[in-house]
Amino acid sequence: MIKVLAAFLFLGVSAVSATAQDTFWVQIEARKTLTGAQDRAREYAGTIDSVHGYYLGDGFYGIFIGPYSEASAETALGTLLGLGVIPSDSFVKNGRFFQQQFWPIGGRAASSVQLPQATSETPVSANISDAAPLSDETPAQARASESELDRPARENLQTALKWAGFYSAAIDGSFGRGTRSAMQAWQVANNQDPSGILTTRQREMLFDQYNSVLEGTRMRLVRDDASGIQMQIPTGLVAFTEYKPPFVRFDPSADVPEAQVLFISQQGDAGRLKGLYEIMQILDIVPTTGSRNLTNSSFEIEGISDDLHSYTSVSLEGTDIKGFTLVWPAGDEARRERVLDIMKSSFSRLDGVLDPAIAPPNEDQAIDMVAGLAVRQPRMSRSGFFVSNNGIVATTPEAIESCERITLDREYEAEPIMTNTNLGIALLRPVESISPLNVAAFETRTPRLQDQIVVGGYPYNGVLSAPTLTYGQVVDIRNLSGDDRIGRLSILPQPSDAGGPVFDKFGAVIGMLLPRIDDKAQVLPPEVNFSLDAGQITATLESNGITATRSEDAQEMSPVAMTRRAADITVLVSCW
Repeated sequence: MIKVLAAFLFLGVSAVSATAQDTFWVQIEARKTLTGAQDRAREYAGTIDSVHGYYLGDGFYGIFIGPYSEASAETALGTLLGLGVIPSDSFVKNGRFFQQQFWPIGGRAASSVQLPQATSETPVSANISDAAPLSDETPAQARASESELDRPARENLQTALKWAGFYSAAIDGSFGRGTRSAMQAWQVANNQDPSGILTTRQREMLFDQYNSVLEGTRMRLVRDDASGIQMQIPTGLVAFTEYKPPFVRFDPSADVPEAQVLFISQQGDAGRLKGLYEIMQILDIVPTTGSRNLTNSSFEIEGISDDLHSYTSVSLEGTDIKGFTLVWPAGDEARRERVLDIMKSSFSRLDGVLDPAIAPPNEDQAIDMVAGLAVRQPRMSRSGFFVSNNGIVATTPEAIESCERITLDREYEAEPIMTNTNLGIALLRPVESISPLNVAAFETRTPRLQDQIVVGGYPYNGVLSAPTLTYGQVVDIRNLSGDDRIGRLSILPQPSDAGGPVFDKFGAVIGMLLPRIDDKAQVLPPEVNFSLDAGQITATLESNGITATRSEDAQEMSPVAMTRRAADITVLVSCW
């Protein structure tokens, strides 16, 4: 028999000479078995040139004509349909996700294709949505082809329907009422006959939609022997950057600057696993909102913010701690979920863990970095001090304005129980009960002018792990306006010292350092600062049901003892 394409004049439009991964094809059929697909490809090849077959995944073997450029593929589709040599529901398909070639047998490379001349009346289908409904099978035939699906294929179908937003029940491979309703809803949404039974071509169309979201990600299997980890990652969006134990970093390489992947690998035990769990949560790439789960052998952390959505999974097997982190831009959930599912299912452990000595010494080390990754920083930090044995903290209202989260010493969550902006005091309660080493003991007698005082605080926003003492003097028991609730000091603190306790030479608290308030009309000398009087603090405590501790110390405190007392009661208050 003379082949169809040899019996006509040529349009002069030739196909591209390229591989399946970056070209377009006319799909004419798909089969669930390799033998059946080879038989059909052989039949088509008897009448049509350039028939090829590729495995599509999910149990489908596709038969195609091509390859073409995208425009030529559309023209070819219309021409071949007009000639009546291909099924009426044939359509154009991108070859990016084709897998193994099964036809021609032996994997002959795709050659150029030329199109037969068609009459001017030949219809040209612009895209698959313009083509006829995918009704290649009757409901009985569709149910018969569906019965050939094994359990994994049926589960994959439910997964695709769930991803598309039509199915919400369990992925169990059982096609009950919920699955049938989901199929029918998908058919309605895609302008298909709502039979509730997907035909072979409709199933393929669903999987095309399911996989199309991965366009541009280039999911590829990456094996890293240094860390002993192998998994698929989006190589179209991230690329290997460096080893920074315990991380192998794959930083953004394309137009998605938020995308990032980490391989995590180190030796350790349950204690070190927990330490890693705590470290991960202070990184910028792990937002504070999201689920957390820690056991003796694994942890999961999900971080969600307006900008990022990150997921970390780490587990301990023997003495090897291994896992990964995926960071993705917020608002791209469909693609993130597909990428994450592939990463989870492809993750595998190889021998060995990342050698801590693999990375050369870094001359650009910074205190706000962990293994080259930025540590999350609070919006503002101020000082405070414990005023009760159950962890109530007094601080300045400035420390807690417009905060999404408040922490004490960067570790304990806290919540405000009162704020008095007129006095300049706020009280915080830890969310989980804590027991401070010591609490403020107040001296409510009027301090003597020119007496030495000491302020305990965190002058560098918590860079130092312990409070710093700043020395000064009492200048006046009133402020510049004559208000005797506020004393005037001669001292040179830093802004984040505000809220810290003001001690007398006996170690008693005689006030709380207030923030400086300068404006364009008046800027005071830097040594002029103010403190809220201890009597106002104790009155505030008692009006809120908190018993204030009174000082009984009558002996002047040594610098060492003063440093210890300040360390016991002074708290870093951070606003996030």
